[in-house]
Amino acid sequence: MARLPNTETAAADLLAACGQLIRRIRAESNNLELTWSQTATLTRLTSSGPMSIADLARAESVKPQSMGVSLAALESDGLVERTPHPSDGRQFLFSLTALGADAHRRVRQSKQAWLASALSGLSNDEREELARAVKVIARLADATPRAS
Repeated sequence: MARLPNTETAAADLLAACGQLIRRIRAESNNLELTWSQTATLTRLTSSGPMSIADLARAESVKPQSMGVSLAALESDGLVERTPHPSDGRQFLFSLTALGADAHRRVRQSKQAWLASALSGLSNDEREELARAVKVIARLADATPRAS
């Protein structure tokens, strides 16, 4: 029976493997040449609806200035639009345009297509093992509070 790695080794191995997989997915699917921050912003707006710069920055754990740069680029490309905030005249809400929603959909489909292709090269046993691991990884992501 194989010896289980200690917690620190398991954490380092999982972090390295997840990082490598995410980098590969980004490289294989970024046919729109969006930055990671821009893609994350489109995803956030897709799931949450219109948001202010401050709310987007907080949700994505970035500084408002950085979020402003991402939004400015997305706005100039016609992927997001700003409207006045309904209750705070000093702020704007950003939302996806139809072009932005289409871009988000295409990036997501591209990621899924590459990953499905990669998964097709696994054996049935490996896919079953991965399905079990996905449940554990999802539980880790949901159950562990974010450090301040």
